Amino acid sequence: MLPSLATWLQTLSPDFGFFRVFQYLTFRALMAAMTALVIGIALGPWVIRRLTALKIGQPVRGYAMQSHLVKSGTPTMGGVLILLSIAVSTLLWFDWSNRFVWIVMLVTFGFGAIGWVDDWRKVVNKDPEGMRSREKYFWQSVIGLVAAFYLVFSISEASNARVWALFVNWVSSGFSIDLPPAAGLLVPFFKEINYPLGVLGFVILSYLVIVGSSNAVNLTDGLDGLAIMPVILVGSALGVFAYVTGNAVYARYLLIPHIPGTGELLIFCAALAGAGLAFLWFNAHPAEVFMGDVGALALGGALGTIAVIVRQEIVLAIMGGIFVVEALSVMLQVGWFKYTKRRYGEGRRLLKMAPLHHHFEKNGWAETKVVVRFWIITMLLCLAGLSSLKLR
Repeated sequence: MLPSLATWLQTLSPDFGFFRVFQYLTFRALMAAMTALVIGIALGPWVIRRLTALKIGQPVRGYAMQSHLVKSGTPTMGGVLILLSIAVSTLLWFDWSNRFVWIVMLVTFGFGAIGWVDDWRKVVNKDPEGMRSREKYFWQSVIGLVAAFYLVFSISEASNARVWALFVNWVSSGFSIDLPPAAGLLVPFFKEINYPLGVLGFVILSYLVIVGSSNAVNLTDGLDGLAIMPVILVGSALGVFAYVTGNAVYARYLLIPHIPGTGELLIFCAALAGAGLAFLWFNAHPAEVFMGDVGALALGGALGTIAVIVRQEIVLAIMGGIFVVEALSVMLQVGWFKYTKRRYGEGRRLLKMAPLHHHFEKNGWAETKVVVRFWIITMLLCLAGLSSLKLR
């Protein structure tokens, strides 16, 4: 395997002292964020022009907000700009031998491929619904389960060779092998509460977190800039968790599981933040481009996978509270409508419109007010999640 740019620069450090800075994870993370930001801003106008030339415009559903009809035709599938920036920046600055970054990349671009097909059908087939839910969930489930099965053994061992050996032992033991504490469910704000999950429990939880996070971000992406800033904030906070989880000294001090290799995920999180900020430059109201499912599904899957690796599934639900509430608003709205239609013969709604951000618009909130207030809430929730590192 060819070395990344960062690895090659590190080899120059004995002869050129300046290059020693590339040995530091924090410096490489800073460079990853800057690289992704520059790539995104530099390529943004060209990507928007190409999407416009290809007539890849956002279709607006017939039942959408009337104020959103003016957005019809705005270039969508702008998530390719985010994914391109993340990919180039991460590949340049992370250690290519790190298996955790590779699995996050595979999940991210796997979900991105699903989103690409969904967006393409919306544009080419002129079908606002895109890929049908059953088909979309099937492919999300395939990727989510494969990632979950790999991670349950990868988190428990330090190398891929030992991961395979642990898997063989699990099969030969009749699927009843015990996993180390690092693979348990970590409860934040408490000193030593770690529930053992077992292999199947870990896989089920991880699957729900990865697929659920992906769809929650996708449901949130309905207003200009609404989804991307919470993704940046939550991704950056998860980068902090990845850094301390991968450092034996910090992990011991903060009473969290030490999982060697997770620190390298800080590079990916930094690249995600830089790429997200670059996209926000063009996605701020009034948006010049939308990320589409290709971006939303991919970014949500990335957040979920990172949270599973650093064992912070509950903290992800706290920091990504906006995503959780948006997803719940849709589930409750649909569930209540179906229930009341069966019981009373007429469907009733809990909200004026779902997801939740449209309910606030129906109540008279301006789009920008909804977006900025959701950003502020996410900032507070991220601070609460980060405080769990020390408050235990």
